[in-house]
Amino acid sequence: MTTVAIYSVKGGVGKTTLAINLAWCAATLSSRRTLLWDLDPQGSATWALGDGRAHDRAGALFAKGVSPTKLVSKTAFERLDLLPADASLRDLNHQLRELDKKRRLRKLVAELGDHDTVVLDCPPGLTETADQVVRAADLLVVPVVPSAFSQQAFATLDREFGGQVPMLPVHVMVDRRRALHAEAIARNPDWPVIPMASAVENATAQRLPTGVAAPRSAAATAFAHLWRTIEQRRT
Repeated sequence: MTTVAIYSVKGGVGKTTLAINLAWCAATLSSRRTLLWDLDPQGSATWALGDGRAHDRAGALFAKGVSPTKLVSKTAFERLDLLPADASLRDLNHQLRELDKKRRLRKLVAELGDHDTVVLDCPPGLTETADQVVRAADLLVVPVVPSAFSQQAFATLDREFGGQVPMLPVHVMVDRRRALHAEAIARNPDWPVIPMASAVENATAQRLPTGVAAPRSAAATAFAHLWRTIEQRRT
């Protein structure tokens, strides 16, 4: 089983979009039994792929010893399951500090052995949850908008966790017509690129992966390429 965490210290950089599309690629393009675990109390991935029902037990996985397999639900897509988030995760950092179990998330992920791939959609920030994610993940996929703030956020993340877990920075929301974006890509030509595209926005509005809503779009191709890059790094 491979655990891929979509993580950044900065919010608003498209973590959930990456998580949804990479999980769909793993399940569909690679035929892997995949779990998307929504760890963000905002629950955007849960809204996009869930069944619309209210949930209130996500935090109990950490505090009360509930097995994660009991909360896993099917999505509309073959081989893609969801472990939903809810507002109970807003106290997760406090819960993890109180538990004082540094590998609690890693232990819970290990209980998901029926899945080939686990994708973690993580909340932003340098928090106790972030420490747990780093210990649980085989790879951190870090979305980086070609902007000064986002690039600084990646530098902070690299200083904090560099060397502890492999990282794959990804340029996201890229508009190559902008000089600053073109310059950022030129400085890091090996980073995968996800373009800014209306196809991604439209797919999100439809609560669909881009590969389903717009399979021939440049964005869908970029997500597929990114997933193959991840596969190559894990083999």
